[in-house]
Amino acid sequence: MKFSWDTYSRPFICLAPMAGVTDGSYRQLIKTCAPETIVYTEFLSTDAIHYGAKKTMQELEFDKESEYPFIVQVFGKDPDHFLSAAKVIEEMGADGIDINMGCPAAKVVSSCHGSALLKNAELAKRLVDATKRAVSIPVSVKTRLGWDCIDNLIPFCQGLVEAGADALAIHGRTYEGKFGGDANWDPIYELKENVSVPVIGNGDIRCSQDALDKIKNLDGVMVGRGTFGNPWVMKDIAEAFRLRSGKRIEDNGKMIPTVERLSFEEKIPFIIEHCKLAVKVKGQKRGMLEMRRHLASYVKGIDGASDMRARLVRVESVEEVQRILCG
Repeated sequence: MKFSWDTYSRPFICLAPMAGVTDGSYRQLIKTCAPETIVYTEFLSTDAIHYGAKKTMQELEFDKESEYPFIVQVFGKDPDHFLSAAKVIEEMGADGIDINMGCPAAKVVSSCHGSALLKNAELAKRLVDATKRAVSIPVSVKTRLGWDCIDNLIPFCQGLVEAGADALAIHGRTYEGKFGGDANWDPIYELKENVSVPVIGNGDIRCSQDALDKIKNLDGVMVGRGTFGNPWVMKDIAEAFRLRSGKRIEDNGKMIPTVERLSFEEKIPFIIEHCKLAVKVKGQKRGMLEMRRHLASYVKGIDGASDMRARLVRVESVEEVQRILCG
């Protein structure tokens, strides 16, 4: 099935691309919770793809059946490398390409990547144009409200759309805002009224009610840190949106909850499955090493979490995790 931002069911529910998090195992786990989720890779270098770097090419691998629609997020600053990388991504069977113009990490910005493009609108447009010319799959952009203020958000994004961007995802903070304070969605709502493509909001969604409160005139929501230790939030959001479409709303305007909250014991099979997926995707050693941060998030807030976390951050096998979690 060919993916299109114009025809895919709305409102969109997207898993935000996160470095060191949204690998194949995490994407597949999220899809088991909420199959309608649009999943993204960790952001990958167009330079590395252009030169065929082994590690990056491995990170491009995905399960086409279970991860549809699968979006590859890329970063860089060389239009020629965007063009060649885009061709490789399409040939591998990805359903779309997303260009990162929002990462605030110092190392990324100092290389004129990520949020640095907010200060170079002409280059940003050239990157979109080069990518669009290379492929027939959709090209989207994820960015922020601006560098240090929101004044240029609309003209910046209008330029991206003119260059060919098929959709926009906006994080509700400026580059200087990093991840501090509350995300500001008001400029995103205004942007939606001034562009012709789907607009997705991102920032501070931790539960289904947050998604319902924030979506307003937008085409979808994107959730990142809110999934840490709680991938089931994506199912909650999907169910809440389905209820909203049926107009089953309480008198106080809050949605009737439909997803039964799982006890920790009920979560354990999912956590074990996540471990198995990590080993399948990354191998025993690397898979379990990378699972440790997820395991620490899964036990946050439960009785005995501190002791359990101290043991989980040293695990080396799925069986060891099972013994710790099941007592």
